[in-house]
Amino acid sequence: MFFNKIRQTALMAVVATISAGVASAETEVKIGYALAPDSHYGVAAEKWQEVVEAKTDGKFKFRHFPSSGLGGEREVVEGLQLGTVEATIVSTGTLSNFVPATGVTDIPFLFRSLEHARNVLDGPVGQEILADFDGAGLVAVAWGEQGFRHITNNRNPIETPEDLAGMKLRTMENPVHLSAFNALGAAPTPMAWPEVIGALQQGTIDGQENPLSVIVSVKLNEVQKYLTLSGHVYSPAMLLISKPFWDGLSDEEKAAFEEGATEAVVAMRGFVDDVEQSGVETLKERGMEVNELSEEQKAAFRASVESAYEGYYETYGKDLIDRISATE
Repeated sequence: MFFNKIRQTALMAVVATISAGVASAETEVKIGYALAPDSHYGVAAEKWQEVVEAKTDGKFKFRHFPSSGLGGEREVVEGLQLGTVEATIVSTGTLSNFVPATGVTDIPFLFRSLEHARNVLDGPVGQEILADFDGAGLVAVAWGEQGFRHITNNRNPIETPEDLAGMKLRTMENPVHLSAFNALGAAPTPMAWPEVIGALQQGTIDGQENPLSVIVSVKLNEVQKYLTLSGHVYSPAMLLISKPFWDGLSDEEKAAFEEGATEAVVAMRGFVDDVEQSGVETLKERGMEVNELSEEQKAAFRASVESAYEGYYETYGKDLIDRISATE
């Protein structure tokens, strides 16, 4: 009996040691993003996790921090540089502070359609910009997507550039967006996303601009009355990995993260396609007043931001902007 207890104790110790070894073999991947789990960010993050964990037999375990759980997007990207955060899905609005070339995607009225934008980003131009992230202590594995940006506000419907005059409009911390809205006569107000809902509730700002995928998922209809389908800017996203983390991966593990990112983008774009079809009706049902700019009205807005293009040519080069325009 005494020896049986010794054997049982020894066996339990062996099992505990093996379990501890398995647990220690798992590597946590903290992934932070600004929106809720049921958003296009959350859908992409779940797919990324699913593929990586399957491809690596569970060696990597994703831990999600949605809804700005790790702070604003700038703080999360800085966390990747430091190695305290492993991955993120992030809008490009703040990324021009780290890799200036990403700002070219924010030029108003540059992309003609979702198909045009996807062809640019999946092609040589997009891949060249992804490669630029190596110099910023970041690994850009894929372009995600949010869709075309539209304007919401509590002041008045927007049909002409004059309707924006003096409007306190939240923008991302992005010089391209700032110059465009200044040219339109608005009062652009850079603000980190976690502060926006409160600022709208308090009337600190009149409105904001975002894709339908964001407007629907965060229920901006609860704090905004008017939606104008302006489609003024195409808004991509990006899937980033911390370079210190990446450098510690084997080639096979890197391939798993890349394949996961590719499938995540497919899921994210599918979400955007769905919400582009259904989002307007959803927001109308929730009580928003919606108007869509005609082609003639959009032409007036394009003419109003023409003065900003000279600055864009200086910053990004006319050749690059022309290459994007020429992409089929």
